[in-house]
Amino acid sequence: MTSLSTAVHAAPRAGRLARLRRGRAEDAPWVRPAFLGLLAVTTVLYLWNLSASGYANSFYSAAVQAGGESWKAFFFGSLDSANAITVDKPPAALWPMALSVRLFGLGTWQILVPEVLMGVGTVAVLYAAVRRRFGAGAGLIAGAVLALTPVAALMFRFNNPDALLALLMTVAVSCVLRALEQDKGAARWLVWAGVALGFAFLAKTLQAFLILPPLALVYAVCAPGGFGRRLGRIALGGLAMVGSAGWWVAVVELWPASSRPYVGGSQNNSFLELTFGYNGLGRINGNETGSVGGGGGGGGGRWGETGIGRMFNDSVGGQVSWLLPAALILLVAGLVVTWRAPRTDTARSAFLVWGGSLLITLAVFSFMAGIFHEYYTVALAPYLAALVGMGAAVLWEERTRWLASATLAVTVAVTTWWAFTLLGRTPDWLPWLRGVVLVAGATAALGLLFAGRVDRRVGLGLAGLGLAVGLAGPFAYTLATVDSAHQGSIVTAGPAGAGFGGMRGGPGGGRDGGMRMLYGPPGAAQAPGGQAPGGQAPGGQGQMPPGQGFMPPGQAQPPGATGGIAPGGERGGMGGAMGGLLNGASVGTEAKTALLKDADDYTWVAAAVGSQNAASYQLATEKPVMAIGGFNGSDPSPTLDQFKQYVAEGKIHYFISSGGAGAGEGTEGGAVGTAGPMGGNGTSAQITAWVQSTFERVTVGTSTFYDLTSPE
Repeated sequence: MTSLSTAVHAAPRAGRLARLRRGRAEDAPWVRPAFLGLLAVTTVLYLWNLSASGYANSFYSAAVQAGGESWKAFFFGSLDSANAITVDKPPAALWPMALSVRLFGLGTWQILVPEVLMGVGTVAVLYAAVRRRFGAGAGLIAGAVLALTPVAALMFRFNNPDALLALLMTVAVSCVLRALEQDKGAARWLVWAGVALGFAFLAKTLQAFLILPPLALVYAVCAPGGFGRRLGRIALGGLAMVGSAGWWVAVVELWPASSRPYVGGSQNNSFLELTFGYNGLGRINGNETGSVGGGGGGGGGRWGETGIGRMFNDSVGGQVSWLLPAALILLVAGLVVTWRAPRTDTARSAFLVWGGSLLITLAVFSFMAGIFHEYYTVALAPYLAALVGMGAAVLWEERTRWLASATLAVTVAVTTWWAFTLLGRTPDWLPWLRGVVLVAGATAALGLLFAGRVDRRVGLGLAGLGLAVGLAGPFAYTLATVDSAHQGSIVTAGPAGAGFGGMRGGPGGGRDGGMRMLYGPPGAAQAPGGQAPGGQAPGGQGQMPPGQGFMPPGQAQPPGATGGIAPGGERGGMGGAMGGLLNGASVGTEAKTALLKDADDYTWVAAAVGSQNAASYQLATEKPVMAIGGFNGSDPSPTLDQFKQYVAEGKIHYFISSGGAGAGEGTEGGAVGTAGPMGGNGTSAQITAWVQSTFERVTVGTSTFYDLTSPE
């Protein structure tokens, strides 16, 4: 009897394993192995050299560490386990990493492997969504394009919120496409789409809602069933979205402010204000109170020149735009081919959904005047990849028509030209690749003109050559990305010089535009309280010390350079030059030992101005460190009176002085004044001034502490 029972249960298991290996009965034998191979290669690629990035963005890593220690910090997204202040985003993107740390301990792999899994999951969801209507070949092309987009390889190996956002947005589009296929059961898929968008909001607030207009409009026009029924289902999906996002928002807003952490990034301790201000309309119009530079618009000058060419410029182009011209051409081609189809045609609906999502996100990124970083463009990658896969499949089926084969040829030719242009922006890096791409691309484009008139195998070879040409540049950039360390708040993909994080001194800004905006050019006289990169020379002259050359953020640093913290204390990025604003500081053994002494006697072992500075010491000690003023040091938390009360109650041991972030006297960057990180006399400046005038200064290794238990 036991043997019979075992055999009965083993048979279904064997059947499931066989299906896993074989796929659907109607699939060609190569389909499932190719799909599994795509996922395996993506996994290995994204795991490669993962530990090189250390704690990556120490701002989020500190919050992950806190969430791994405290469920309250986990829920709110607090930067420290004592719950002084939150990160400036909702916490959903932190939750998978915090659970990993809670299960396996604090470390690079524990933090970043969940991000890798999100990347592999996004490739799988995209493949399934495209393959369902356009075939396995289209799905594989889409998945490969996504996996090899340089900015995707960057962000699916990094701990910013964008990885979860990209996954959930792809899931939402996929669910809407399923709802468009059917009348019965469509409501269920729209509810799941709403849930995905709601949790995407809890990852990166209003960016999750960018694609709502095309999703809702396409469903309202193209879905089966009566118009009233379609509108009712859209409303049901909207309720699911509001519910899946709103429950957390409601708890935070209703929770007594005195017993929860301060909402980082807001100026009045309100998540709604953060959502619609600093993280919302401020990103569009540039009026971001409390942000780097203090807000006030400026036409996007601080963050690069705005306009339709932004996604193709020197800074952003190499991150995501390799196949963007092809995606736009293929979007138009797909709509032309399906133009006369019935209203409910699912192929045309797919082009409208993916294309609408691409265009609206592209437009917002191109014209937003507020904070913009190159890595934001990972949101474009799934939409772009889907259009390339779908468009290529549709034109291949129509290749016997001269216009379709000509469009294929033009697409390859334009892609070749653009790859040749992008590779020319890093002329000293793989210079031979430009020539290979040019020759191979010209050959493929010329041959595809006659794709419908040659043997099918020859045509497939030409199409494969065209695809290889399109992927050669991004594949090379992706390899450079996974082979490099990326740390700090501003990171870019590709080889050194391929992109430079975010801030610009003016339209089209220079390589150190952000530094010039904050501190002025090297050697310029500084205003009182200001700081030049690397500190102040006599007379207030900014000066870069030897061995602290200015490197593009996200690239591996040479010995002697300054920047963020890795588990071993090595630095990378531009944090050192920015005084800890964009990355953490190196924590010496002596400083760590001092903080850990009698650590359990204090709520916070230390306090420091700016989240990145505080995060460095928290990650080194795994003990709570209070971040005064939040990320930029400009949040009014805690107030001077609150801080004095914490000190009087013996809750904080040390105040850590930093070479920036408005913190006062630095030990590595020279002396700075008592202004906040953006200048002025905010809360962080008041606390700093009070500490410096009241408590004993202690030098610990290369760090300067103020012992808050020892007044002068």
